[in-house]
Amino acid sequence: MPKPFKKLKLHGFNNLTKSLSFSIYDVCYAKTPEQRKEYIEYIDEQYSAERLTDILGEVVDIIGANILNVARQDYDPQGASVTILISEEPVADATAQQEEPGPLPDSVVAHLDKSHICVHTYPEEHPHDGICTFRADIEVSTCGVISPLKALNFLIHSLESDIVTIDYRVRGFTRDVDGKKHYIDHDINSIQNFMSEDTQDAYQMIDVNMYQENLFHTKMLLKETDLNTYLFGITTDDLSEEEQVEIRHKLTREMHEIFYGRNYPADSAV
Repeated sequence: MPKPFKKLKLHGFNNLTKSLSFSIYDVCYAKTPEQRKEYIEYIDEQYSAERLTDILGEVVDIIGANILNVARQDYDPQGASVTILISEEPVADATAQQEEPGPLPDSVVAHLDKSHICVHTYPEEHPHDGICTFRADIEVSTCGVISPLKALNFLIHSLESDIVTIDYRVRGFTRDVDGKKHYIDHDINSIQNFMSEDTQDAYQMIDVNMYQENLFHTKMLLKETDLNTYLFGITTDDLSEEEQVEIRHKLTREMHEIFYGRNYPADSAV
């Protein structure tokens, strides 16, 4: 892991904004319409607004921030959103006493001083192929010395992450006591610098980085090959060899399309 820069003596507050954005995908195969419906219901329960609030609360603790306010919402027919506003320093009596906003009875929002954490979920299914996907978009944006990178491994392991796309960017500048502007306050040449060894071993990864813009992008594809981990409501014991080959091909094509961001013909080799 890269060493931090020598501590800067700043003129005022650290004004750098550090934003870590995820799209995390879970892919599975559900054979029948009933099983696909059950998968969506399972995902909605597994990643309800209440559970997502708990996960983001852990993130706040990991990065060393303090919650000001929380907002959350479960949606009909499926999906959920949570937003948490946080501060670098404790703020007395800052947490809202009631869940907001008012018009949405199951809503909760969390507020941070100049910083925030939010998540939105998107369960969906293919209308014909039996493929089901779940996407969670997560953003952790902080100002000051607290870093969203500290929560990197926790978030990857907290959700069922088959494919992960991550963007990290440092915006703005902070000024030292001599008036010099600093556009980043830590060493980084890849998001992978901050991943644990077990995370790096579990995924195939590709980087696209713009160092001069302090902009870093990493795509991750799980190396897992056990078909049973991708089946919902059935196991390989319920399938013929031919069915297993066909399903594995569908799953592989779906995951590669998401990972590479392009569609492949149904009969193509992937």
